[in-house]
Amino acid sequence: MIKVGIVGGTGYTGVELLRILSAHPNVKLTAITSRGDKGTPVADMFPSLRGIVDLTFTSPEESALNDCDVVFFATPHGIAMAHARELLAHQVKIIDLAADFRLKDTAEFEKWYGMPHACPDILAEAVYGLVEVNRETIRNARVIGLPGCYPTSVQLGFSPLLSQGKPLVNESMLIADCKSGVSGAGRRASVGSLFAESSDNFHAYGVKGHRHLPEIVQGLKAITGNTREIGLTFVPHLTPMIRGIHSTLYATLLPEAHDIDFQKLYEDHYRNDPFVDVLPAGAHPETRSVRASNYLRIAVHRPGNGNTLVILVVEDNLVKGAAGQGVQCMNLMFGLEETTGLRQVPVLP
Repeated sequence: MIKVGIVGGTGYTGVELLRILSAHPNVKLTAITSRGDKGTPVADMFPSLRGIVDLTFTSPEESALNDCDVVFFATPHGIAMAHARELLAHQVKIIDLAADFRLKDTAEFEKWYGMPHACPDILAEAVYGLVEVNRETIRNARVIGLPGCYPTSVQLGFSPLLSQGKPLVNESMLIADCKSGVSGAGRRASVGSLFAESSDNFHAYGVKGHRHLPEIVQGLKAITGNTREIGLTFVPHLTPMIRGIHSTLYATLLPEAHDIDFQKLYEDHYRNDPFVDVLPAGAHPETRSVRASNYLRIAVHRPGNGNTLVILVVEDNLVKGAAGQGVQCMNLMFGLEETTGLRQVPVLP
């Protein structure tokens, strides 16, 4: 059994990890930490886990994290890198759901997250946990920097186009128009997350610059083999729903790509990826079709058979965009089938 610890288990991604891992056939939940809720039974905070998870929140200092095989960090940025060196010294693998090990350029990290990086040497060896792109590298990783929710949908949406040997689209003018449910902002109380503020409302944010932008560009460049420059306009929006991301992606075709069957290109690209579902031509994926699951669904459109390709991507931001993708990485790191414990059917309605 894989002994698993979770640091910061009181947020939405933390409880999602508990929900998934508690039913995982190869996992033993060993420790879960929270300074503010030390001594509180997990099931008291999350009644959905009553009779399923019998752990009590402990402080990190009093926990058994060093005795775990892997520790998930469902924490704010800056926490994982503060614990990384000690855990690695005890042969504990790390999966960070925050941004500590995403951006390879420490100057970029410091610019967007407003703090110095505590362990650039560990950052250098960390693997970006986008399974469909880095599957083989993840298998041998000690440290995983898990992608953000928006970056997962945008990178997997564009990946079949950018992974070709030559450009098929104008890679300097990619557009990602993305919408997320309110749970993407976390469980912490804030005015913008209040029901009276977010319900019956819809708005863009971070248009001038969003911290997920450099992560997405870094990932898209890596998909090209770091041989081509990427220009991306990324605009996120907040929608009045709890879960879900819907990303509408736009790319302008180059003249030499006009005869390509893009439906087939996408189907072939993801043929062996169990959690990416390329829908039939003409389909329009809905966020509810992936709710509470690790699936990501994609539809490819070419309006009027013209020069613009429109890619529609949906995922659950808490599962494929966070906890589920983390478990997918864990499975690979410990030699399991990547689908183990992750075949939950989406919840409908």
